[in-house]
Amino acid sequence: MLENKSVKEIISLIKKKDVSVKEIVGLYFERIKKFNPSLNAIVSIKDEEEIIKEAEIKDKNFDENKPLFGLPLASKDLLDVVGFPTTYGFPGYKDYFPKKNSIIVDRQIDAGGIIIGKTNTAELGVGAHTANRLFGITPNIYGNSQSSGGSSGGAGVAVASNLLPFADGTDMMGSCRTPAAYANVYGFRLTPGLLPDYRTNEKKKNLPVISTPGCLARTPDDMSILLDVIAGEHKEDPISFSLNSSFRETNLSDQDFSKIKIGWLSNMNDNYQYDLELIEICNKKLKSLEKNKITIEYLKPKLDVHKLWNCWGTLRAKSIYEDIITMNIKDINEMTSQAIWEYNKGIKLSEEDVKSALDSRIELSNDVNNLFGNFDFLALPSQQAFPFDKNLKYPEKINDSPMDTYHRWIEIHIFASLFYLPSISIPIGFNKDGYPIGIQIIGKRSEDLKVLAFAKKYEEIYQYSKIKPNLS
Repeated sequence: MLENKSVKEIISLIKKKDVSVKEIVGLYFERIKKFNPSLNAIVSIKDEEEIIKEAEIKDKNFDENKPLFGLPLASKDLLDVVGFPTTYGFPGYKDYFPKKNSIIVDRQIDAGGIIIGKTNTAELGVGAHTANRLFGITPNIYGNSQSSGGSSGGAGVAVASNLLPFADGTDMMGSCRTPAAYANVYGFRLTPGLLPDYRTNEKKKNLPVISTPGCLARTPDDMSILLDVIAGEHKEDPISFSLNSSFRETNLSDQDFSKIKIGWLSNMNDNYQYDLELIEICNKKLKSLEKNKITIEYLKPKLDVHKLWNCWGTLRAKSIYEDIITMNIKDINEMTSQAIWEYNKGIKLSEEDVKSALDSRIELSNDVNNLFGNFDFLALPSQQAFPFDKNLKYPEKINDSPMDTYHRWIEIHIFASLFYLPSISIPIGFNKDGYPIGIQIIGKRSEDLKVLAFAKKYEEIYQYSKIKPNLS
């Protein structure tokens, strides 16, 4: 039943009382029991009897005005949900139970959602591979031996396998976009502030907000339902803001779609490494978009990617370092090698280093604004490497070129993240080994509605949601 229905259709069935909340929750839970043991996408799962009781209470207190009423949901294990541990996948936090929910979690619950568990994450959210010492690895849904990406890999796999209708996530350096690309779904990093968050770390108040909540869904229409619930201004987030329309109601007509102009950044003027077949698949999809009257211009940007990387590396390390200090981790050496790398870099940064990075960001942002020119969107691949061996921490080489850091292979994501640009990963096909790939559609700051409207029209044309993984 669930496999062939959109979230909108499921919500409609619940509202018409054609099915009960108990039945819907039961159907999802049957899939979780059947497939999650091998996928390891959802962790810290609430007892089934408790969930069923909650569903029965919902049926007795039916409220058709709550847009997520009766839907089973799971939040990424970096977000706080009362009654569940927020572990970050880190052994030192296995018994940490928060006293209040993250803002977007509160909004999902207020909208009638039922939180049934947490989705798996990279340990401490560092590194684009969903593996940690508490819960283990979440493998790729198109091949159990490969990585699902990260750090929102649990969310990506849970959504792609229909264990959840959609899912929240977080995104600093592609943490929603890489898992989406690796799972043939849509992953959206929005303009920071559109999805509000508690920003309690005073030591980060002068740093740019490079990590933000995000979301993943099988279709942009499904995603719009969740976004209309969780997006918008909140009094306790000083950078939060609202939009003047809803995601569900924003669409592009055929005529407007045909007027879209996209600047294709490709390999950033030969500065980024990609698996060879990856760019071929991207170019093929761009040619297909041109047949749909989209204008694609192949750019050779003069953006100083070395300055971009150095600026990002400084601000990311400083941000992660301050978060680690706030967490009061007793022994830094208990962390993963990736987190230790960031800590060691962050502790050495002077005020002058940070100021220099902030100045570079301003200089680079002017170049980025000029790069947009008269384009509606810019585009980059959503990944530089196809899913790699899940037992590795990261791909150590791309095309025989060694990666000089643990995160160089996701360098493509910093362009959108550093300049507060909304970026959605859209699925575009599969390589010869059957692994999926995506392209980032990057909009101007705060033009999130336009970005999702493009993705809606794209899915209407190409229907990648119809391609489903073989879970047998």
